Amino acid sequence: MKKELGNPIFVVQKHEATHLHYDFRLEKDGVLKSWAVPKEPPIEENIKRLAIQVEDHELEYADFKGQIPEGEYGAGTVETWDKGYYVPLKFEPKEIIVELKGKRLKGTYCLIKLKPNLSQDKSWLIFKKR
Repeated sequence: MKKELGNPIFVVQKHEATHLHYDFRLEKDGVLKSWAVPKEPPIEENIKRLAIQVEDHELEYADFKGQIPEGEYGAGTVETWDKGYYVPLKFEPKEIIVELKGKRLKGTYCLIKLKPNLSQDKSWLIFKKR
């Protein structure tokens, strides 16, 4: 995926695995920080979605689409739902605010950790601010 204006990339992959979900990924520090979002990411303001933080993925995974074979982790079909680049406004361990510049996701998006005092908890909220 080509970077634009020197900004980091983001990608949302629609993942038909055991359950349909969307993998929301932000390039940061040479990897893709990743969250599984059980419902379609919000396009309109103030619609909140649960986002479960998962392991970081390699940057090359941003361009992956196709079939993950049965028996492998994440088995199922992966397709690109949206991609583009983002401008980081705030990137802290408990709060991330980015300006997304994609085809579907455009505007200021927030990721807020639900239980900030529990480091092992992986639950976040994702929503469009404006």
